[in-house]
Amino acid sequence: MLTRRHLLGAATAMGGLIASPAVLRAQAPRILKLSHQFPGGTADEGDARDRIARRFAADVEKRTGGGLQVQVYPTSSLMKTLAQFSAVRKGALDMSLVPLSYAGGEVPETNLALMPALVTSYDQAAKWRTAKIGEDFSAMLAEKGVIILTWIWQSGAVASKVKPILVPDDVKGVKIRGGGREMDMMFQSAGAIVSTMPSSEMYIGMQTGALEAAVSASTSLISFRLDEMTKNLTAGRGRSFWFILEPLIVSKIVFDALPPEQQKALRDAGQAMEAFSFAAAKADDEELVKVYGARGAQVHDLTDAHLDKWRDLARATAWKDFAGKNARCAEFLKLAEQVS
Repeated sequence: MLTRRHLLGAATAMGGLIASPAVLRAQAPRILKLSHQFPGGTADEGDARDRIARRFAADVEKRTGGGLQVQVYPTSSLMKTLAQFSAVRKGALDMSLVPLSYAGGEVPETNLALMPALVTSYDQAAKWRTAKIGEDFSAMLAEKGVIILTWIWQSGAVASKVKPILVPDDVKGVKIRGGGREMDMMFQSAGAIVSTMPSSEMYIGMQTGALEAAVSASTSLISFRLDEMTKNLTAGRGRSFWFILEPLIVSKIVFDALPPEQQKALRDAGQAMEAFSFAAAKADDEELVKVYGARGAQVHDLTDAHLDKWRDLARATAWKDFAGKNARCAEFLKLAEQVS
């Protein structure tokens, strides 16, 4: 016969079962929200950055047995583009895949992520993560509340409605979008008329005449359809004076609150995406040439001599200005120059 004491004991035991962390994780997985500005697609089709985010999400779910899930919000549908880095720092946004140069006004050191003619090839970019610059740069971001999970580098190309852009003299008098403070500074010193906007606004800029040329990642130039207005394309395949770091990042506040096994799953999934990110970026460099060429754009490639002229100008302008910001900026630039 069940007594009142038996019933209370059973209820207490059931309550303990329901409150068990393992049961809670199984019943209600932790959801992380990942926002980015790029067009949405699937894990196999569409913008490379979106594909990276979706593949990462699938891998995290697999590694955690569904206990941790990542929801991807493309086209800045969750949060405005320029607010994402700051929100990640504060823990108001869990994750983002964002061009770090957008954060230059808030954290000056991040302008290194789009320093003209500093990184000029994928081979050079691939060395950053394990080099001293990568270690110190990651540590600085962690201090600011941001953890890099995947180092994503993109080569840049120049879409022009006017003449080809091959050397600094070619931008004189041209309305151009550079994509970052240091890039803009270099263009201004060469006589360009610089317009500041995120890559998601380049199309309307070209359409309205606010821009005559735009420099951005090959992937962005495909996704945002500037081929419709481009007469001359300076391709980014092989080499470029424009390389950008657009990492997959997570809020340190959010990361530190996760159990160790989920932290490890995020780091491992992020590292696993690096090879795919490089392959996807290189493939988009080639795809860009095909897409724009099919539209009738004249395709041009940079030579080492072209790059030397951009580097000389960048060293005298953007590099010098960056190094003068603070001691850490100067040290970062010195370390980055050591990566050949």
